[in-house]
Amino acid sequence: MIGSIAALGAGLAVIGAGIGVGQIGGKAVEGIARQPEAAAKIQTAMIIAAALVEGVALFGVVVSFLGLK
Repeated sequence: MIGSIAALGAGLAVIGAGIGVGQIGGKAVEGIARQPEAAAKIQTAMIIAAALVEGVALFGVVVSFLGLK
């Protein structure tokens, strides 16, 4: 039963990360479409934000698997 809960937690973390990265990418594309001259700054901020979201998701997955013991 505990393994199922850990898998559910890991799945929710990954789903949350997917939604977050999708939102970041979509808004970045909208921003670049509105101001093409700011594309480099927007892309840099997007990559940093996506990395932070992925880091939090990885942390959530690790914590959920640590709950197995």
